[in-house]
Amino acid sequence: MGYQNQAWLDQWREPVIEPDQLICDPHHHLWDHITHRYLLDEFKQDIDSGHRVVSTVFVECASMYNVDTAAALAPVGETEFVNGVAAMSASGAYGTERIAAGIVGFADLMLGRKVAAVLDAHMGASRRFRGIRHTTGWHESQSVRNAHSNPVAGQMSDSTFRVGFAELAPRGLSFDAWFYHPQLKELIDLADAFPNTQIILDHFGGPLGIGPYEGKAAEVFQVWRRDMMHLAKRPNVAVKLGGLVMPINGFGFHKRRKPPTSDELKALTGDYYRCAIEQFGPERCMFESNFPVDRQSCSYLVLWNSFKKLVKDASPAEKNLLFHDTAARIYRL
Repeated sequence: MGYQNQAWLDQWREPVIEPDQLICDPHHHLWDHITHRYLLDEFKQDIDSGHRVVSTVFVECASMYNVDTAAALAPVGETEFVNGVAAMSASGAYGTERIAAGIVGFADLMLGRKVAAVLDAHMGASRRFRGIRHTTGWHESQSVRNAHSNPVAGQMSDSTFRVGFAELAPRGLSFDAWFYHPQLKELIDLADAFPNTQIILDHFGGPLGIGPYEGKAAEVFQVWRRDMMHLAKRPNVAVKLGGLVMPINGFGFHKRRKPPTSDELKALTGDYYRCAIEQFGPERCMFESNFPVDRQSCSYLVLWNSFKKLVKDASPAEKNLLFHDTAARIYRL
């Protein structure tokens, strides 16, 4: 029941570069869907491909919700599930890396103040719980699928959403933001309104390359770059560098007869990485895999090779920040 594209990925293999570089992968998922399974064994196969991953952070994906509780508390079941996987990993029976050393769950911020009880339940379910992600990806085009949390337009500006958001900082919890690039201005306003809340921007803020943005890569990049320059002025915002080879990004790797090489990934996506690192600095940037979602476009080995090639001229200290230290600090691992 694993991913069905392994034979496709196996068409291209390349040696691991800089195999001793410590890595904290701050963004991956675990699930058991009808069509495919991605649990500890499947993730281990990917991370054991040669890079030195020492810890990871799980990010919510509506997996294993509890059906025997109130709807608002159902997402706590995901934290319980992942905490069990983390405990398995921490036993040492599955290797030296620590899978899901940090957990980012879901709590519906549209509950307003009532979300406090959900946050407390998450924290009670696992000492590894670090924050939430409430996806707000919305677009009026029918060609762009809205996020799995069923957001509405302008949700980050909604007063009830912000009442719920205000419950994060007092608990020392962070907020993972996931949406599409036209919404970056909304995050800038949110970051200004809550300067004491640690915000992590997922997947570069979702630059779109489908629907009304198909064939407009240069135009999209310029709009994205302008807004990211403004966002970088908010010191409470960090950025995850990855999640850029999903179908929505428009590169079309998943449609190829053969999977991309790390050199191809670097060439086609490198401008985004270079811009983000330049604007935010290594101390606020962290490479991420977004697996298994990005697995439909490339292998884990090739993806991290492309990251290493992108920053091959960086200093050892900068590389440590980008690959491990920033993530470990932000998620308090």
